[in-house]
Amino acid sequence: MSEALRIVRVANFVTPVSGGLRTALRHLGAGYLAAGHQPVLVVPGARRTDERTEQGRVITLPGPRVPGSGGYRVLRDRRELGSVLADLAPDRLEVSDRTTLRWTGDWARAHGVRSMMVSHESATGVLGTWGLPPRAARRLADSLNSRTARAYDTVLCTTAWAAAEFERLGVGNLAQAPLGVDLTTMHPGRRSPELRERLAEPHQVLLVMCSRLSGEKRPERALQALAELRRRHRIPAVLAVAGTGPLRRRLERLAAELRVPVTFLGHLAERTDVAALLATADAVIAPGPVETFGLAALETLACGTPVAVSRSSALPQVVGGAGVAAPDTGAGFADAVRELLDRPEAERRAVARSRAEEFSWEAATAAFLAAHHAPQVSAGAPATNGPTNHHRTT
Repeated sequence: MSEALRIVRVANFVTPVSGGLRTALRHLGAGYLAAGHQPVLVVPGARRTDERTEQGRVITLPGPRVPGSGGYRVLRDRRELGSVLADLAPDRLEVSDRTTLRWTGDWARAHGVRSMMVSHESATGVLGTWGLPPRAARRLADSLNSRTARAYDTVLCTTAWAAAEFERLGVGNLAQAPLGVDLTTMHPGRRSPELRERLAEPHQVLLVMCSRLSGEKRPERALQALAELRRRHRIPAVLAVAGTGPLRRRLERLAAELRVPVTFLGHLAERTDVAALLATADAVIAPGPVETFGLAALETLACGTPVAVSRSSALPQVVGGAGVAAPDTGAGFADAVRELLDRPEAERRAVARSRAEEFSWEAATAAFLAAHHAPQVSAGAPATNGPTNHHRTT
């Protein structure tokens, strides 16, 4: 009989309002628990907490805010985190931050723990959004990625696009596993006539952007696309923005300067509210150029709504024919939205839902566990998060 493994997951840049990573961590933790394992998540926060949740045990350690990030925190105290890891005695270590947490790979190796780094972004792309020239960004990314690959037993990427920057280095310990989408909560049946009436007039096209309002997401391109659609394409479109972040006020000023109708909804805490918004939209804009999977885009498809995505990101691979890849300009996204709207509505909605149904959290969980070399626990095996009397050396 296979034994339950204690899978300790450590992540930075997770807040109550951070979308894709927080969603992925929650679903994977719940999947690990359902598979009979013992997931423990360690994240930064304002104060120390320790609670049992639907995704297993969640430990919050005090971590400082990152200036200018709009609320992101990091686990900066290595001694404290190292002590927590030692107390938890993991069988597997899964880390989501290849910069400030890369030292945990050495910790795992010193303690005989099999480790895995999950790459949630393109280092080359992120460095590019910080203003580094392409050649310098690639050179620095190669250095960071080489050190990451050496530090961990496995590097896991969620798309071939994300894996490419490791493959060009000849990394041999590379794995690939897709993420999933909640096909029940995110559903076309969430469409709300009342919400549509509140956000748009009957003759208007309702566009939505569901994104963190920060620089790497390039949210201004959605507003620029709206202006192009109204001016050049003569489409009476309006835009609803769900999300918060450090660029909120700047975007409000931009909307006023462009004289375009934008409703800023802020953070939507309830997943059903997000689903209603996505299902009610005529089309969604996902302008982020460095997305490696883009759960918001996949959730959009699950709600039966087509999406315009950045052609620089991994999203064209994810959305397939249910979306359109746009050049990274306001005009480019306007043209992509126009192309989506030219498709018959019933057809574009059916294609969107069908594409989303190719991704499930059950399949994602199985792929992540396979990358961990974690066996399926036999039915009836205990899967508590309390102390165990074994610690496996790998």
